[in-house]
Amino acid sequence: MSGKLYVVGTPIGNLNDFSPRAKQTLEMVDFIAAEDTRVTVKLLNNLEIKTPMVSYHEHNMTERGKLIIERIVAGENCAIVTDAGMPCISDPGEMLIKQCAAENIEVLAVPGPSALIAALAVSGLDTGRFTFEGFLSMNKKSRIEHLESIINEKRTMIFYEAPHKLPATLIDLYKYLGDRKISIVREITKIYEQVIRTTLSSASNQYINGEIKGEIVLVIEGKKDNKEEKEYNLEDACKLASELIERGFSKSNAAKQASIVTGIKKGDIYKEIL
Repeated sequence: MSGKLYVVGTPIGNLNDFSPRAKQTLEMVDFIAAEDTRVTVKLLNNLEIKTPMVSYHEHNMTERGKLIIERIVAGENCAIVTDAGMPCISDPGEMLIKQCAAENIEVLAVPGPSALIAALAVSGLDTGRFTFEGFLSMNKKSRIEHLESIINEKRTMIFYEAPHKLPATLIDLYKYLGDRKISIVREITKIYEQVIRTTLSSASNQYINGEIKGEIVLVIEGKKDNKEEKEYNLEDACKLASELIERGFSKSNAAKQASIVTGIKKGDIYKEIL
């Protein structure tokens, strides 16, 4: 009889957030698939859990996933954990879930802390509808495509970011989204937990030197609709394009973005700003 896979949430900072059911699950399963066994062993030692582990991360997930599936099919139960938070969300564990689905293996959730949900809850921004955008790519083409795709996003947006990449990310977000409200949530549940509620224009200027440290979640308000639909003319479109150029856009890209917002033909805008 086939075993089961348990998706177990682990603390994102404060070990007291680990649930009794999660502890019971890690004690009960035959083995644990951990993103980094060196991190997970600290949690296990704290809880006096002796369950054996195997590593499962982005560099070995294809081959290791096959071995994990074979063991579950043979009747063993497995728990998958990430270094912090819910596994399989912007995480290699996503692939293991797909492999289990393909083999009709039962997958059970043992809910736990989630940085994106915790950050959204304390952000002070709209929580009714939101979209998780993960990390912005460092590949220039992919990064631009991602940013262009969210220019007109009306839902609250949530991003993860590393501290050393934050200054460039704030600049790019301001460049493409304009001046929006943003909550920079860092070190959730840890000693230096902080929520910085500000705007993209202010943040992109104030935090340019990389002084914000720790694990960071960015929560950004979605695009707001005008109470009345504005009728744009070519002059309005060119003004918007000029503002985008001042924020670092090329003339061609500024004309493109102004066209998306105003409905005026890109070619007409481009000719005028030239």
